[in-house]
Amino acid sequence: MATMGKASGYQNLPSGNWAPAIYSQKVQKFFRRASVVEDITNTDYAGEIENFGDTVNIIKEPSITVNDYARGQTVNTETLADDQIQLTVDQGSYFAFKVDDIEERQSHVNFEALATSSGAYALKKNYDFNVLSAIYSGASTNASATGTDGSPIDGDAAVDTLTDIMSAAKTVLDGADVPEENRWFVAPPAFYQQLRKAGAKVVDQSVMADGSASAMRNGMITDRPLFGFRMYSTNAIAVSGGSAANKTFGSAGSNEYAFLYGHQGAVATANHIAKTELIRDPDSFSDIVRGLHVFGRKVLRTEAVYSGVITIG
Repeated sequence: MATMGKASGYQNLPSGNWAPAIYSQKVQKFFRRASVVEDITNTDYAGEIENFGDTVNIIKEPSITVNDYARGQTVNTETLADDQIQLTVDQGSYFAFKVDDIEERQSHVNFEALATSSGAYALKKNYDFNVLSAIYSGASTNASATGTDGSPIDGDAAVDTLTDIMSAAKTVLDGADVPEENRWFVAPPAFYQQLRKAGAKVVDQSVMADGSASAMRNGMITDRPLFGFRMYSTNAIAVSGGSAANKTFGSAGSNEYAFLYGHQGAVATANHIAKTELIRDPDSFSDIVRGLHVFGRKVLRTEAVYSGVITIG
């Protein structure tokens, strides 16, 4: 332990054992990363699952053909399709740890409660990574409008490049007749850092659709839509490739950043904590605490969710 220095030649209590070691009961916790998946996906089917392996059959709306009509013409009817999409709970993750009875008895911190809270957060972090990564893999792309891994858009080309990208993303969804409400845009922090530099357009009230005081102008991701998108920032999207260990994914190129945009109805998710339990360890005097999280995710409408790639720096 560190003790106060002493004058040269001073020999009183030379070992320093008079200074007590004080252990704080306030615990240093991990920073909690914001979760975005439940805000950008359709969770209507979450109540219909119970266990790993459960399947929800989602009936697709039939497509109807419109034909020209002339007076006296025979009307031909078409048969309705009952196509379906299956959302299967085929993903799972867990945590497990144990605390020795002696450690629990003599510790000044409730490690069981503390570690359980940390485990629950870790499950949520893994869930965000898993679902966003699946969306990235299943999303459509538009190289000319918002870039791809093989053809990224230069985010440093001009100060307003990123606002132009968001405008192009809006045009992509408009072209696919995607409803304007419930659109979202998810990008890493570096994207929004660059976007805040694009003052010429972002401060324009015609873009922000607000009054004189805007959260975006104060250096925050605004709670108001930008180009019709609710905007979310996440560290789950990484630069220059991702690491499953770090729960990040992204593009493979140097200084490349992936981003996602789409409609809330384009992706369905269903999840729940299947079980959190405390059991006795048969091989030691310890409690084992473990938690299981099961979930499923499915891209329902590829025309309503896109990925893009830009380079910054």
